[in-house]
Amino acid sequence: MAQKAQICKKKEIERFEVGDLAVYPAHGVGRIESIESRAINGDEHKFYIMKIIDNGMVIMIPTANVDSVGLRPVISESEVEEIYEVLKERKDNLQDNQTWNRRYKEYMDKLKTGSLADVAEVFRDLFLLKNTKNLSFGERKLLDTAKSLMLREICMAKDAPEEVVWSEITNLFETENQDTK
Repeated sequence: MAQKAQICKKKEIERFEVGDLAVYPAHGVGRIESIESRAINGDEHKFYIMKIIDNGMVIMIPTANVDSVGLRPVISESEVEEIYEVLKERKDNLQDNQTWNRRYKEYMDKLKTGSLADVAEVFRDLFLLKNTKNLSFGERKLLDTAKSLMLREICMAKDAPEEVVWSEITNLFETENQDTK
């Protein structure tokens, strides 16, 4: 019985294969380059070696820690519409009553979740907020990070070039402006 549990645990841990695309929270989409075993303190551990597509950074992720670090597959093409719906949502109050550093912390926490819906919320809120006030340097950087993370993953999901996806995203905001005129 213990051997069966060990086999099930092993299958559960090794959910990515070499060549798979995956998302590492706050870093973006990467490709699993290899799965390697390393001896650490006398124990054998398996690691995903993942290369982030945007910047070429290589990350070593223990296969046993996949859930705790938030490593997940790229969203499917059918899930892109859900992300577009998040971008279309509007809040009455864009947290303008909060100080920029409180907003910054909340947005950083959302980016770290690894959820593309959370990333889209950060992008949407900051994108709309910049139309009403000047963003702090940190908020502008967060806006760029959220844009990059969201754009790259949607491009991968749709197998579409960045220009096409960016045009779709900006159109979501432009139609709102036309509706209010």
